[in-house]
Order: sequence, then structure tokens, then C-alpha cells
Amino acid sequence: MGAGVMKKQGGKGRRRGRAQPMAEINVTPFVDVMLVLLIIFMVAAPLLTVGVPVELPKTAATALPSEQEEPLTVTLTAEGAVQIQTTDTPRDQLITKLRAIASERASDRVFLRADGKVSYAQVMEVMGALNAGGFSNIGLVTDIGGPALDGSDTSGG
Repeated sequence: MGAGVMKKQGGKGRRRGRAQPMAEINVTPFVDVMLVLLIIFMVAAPLLTVGVPVELPKTAATALPSEQEEPLTVTLTAEGAVQIQTTDTPRDQLITKLRAIASERASDRVFLRADGKVSYAQVMEVMGALNAGGFSNIGLVTDIGGPALDGSDTSGG
């Protein structure tokens, strides 16, 4: 596979036909496998992000620290639809489903993703439902790089 045998060049005597092991390792198969794995991971990595496509508002806030348990995400789309993880949930069943989920989870943390075009009142309605459903630790998800209150722009441009 990676090693071969070389015949001894020249030399006189009884050991004329004896072969010696080649000391060089052929790394070409190793490099080929690594390149294939690299391409597979480059293609698969963007597919691993879970979520519904929404245009998040930009803020100057920093990211929250991550935790062991997979975070629960509630999304409010621009059309006003509510989704728990990626499942559409009618608003009248939201509190019932949240209570069932809260009883099975160790953490009371939930992330709320709302499209920037959604009104403040709709976001507050969903936050009230999250609180009534047993989640008091609500993190609002935004994109980084938005304007700060001191007038500076953290987007880098």
C-alpha cells in the first residue's frame, strides 16, 4: 500500500537476488483521503445550522455563552407565524406546547428569533407566551454589527 521493495543494485556475491525494503512512504493516498474529507466537511457544514430563515435586526450586543443542552428556539417570521425549533405552531396552542416542552427540559432558557419587520407588540405577545409556558430566561437573538447607542457603528464599515 505505502511501502515497496527495491532490488539491490550491483554487488557481487551470494546475496545477489535478495530484496531490501524501500525506506520511503508513499503519502499520495493519504493526501487524497484528506482532500476528500475536507470537501465533504466544507459541503456539510452549512447544512448543519438549524433554523428558519429570518432577517434578524443588528445590535451591538455580544453573544451569550453556550450551554450543554441544545437550546430551544422560538421563531417569529415576517408573516407573523410562530415556530418552535422548525415546527409551525398555531398561536392558540403555543402556551400548551411550551408547558409540555418545559416539563421535559432541565433549563428554562429559550432563544427568541424575530424578523426585524415584525412589530414590537407581536414580539411582546410571544415573550408573554414564553413566560406563561414556563420559560423565564429568554434570550433575544440578533445579528452582530449594528449601531450602538453611543453613535458608533460596530459593523466595521
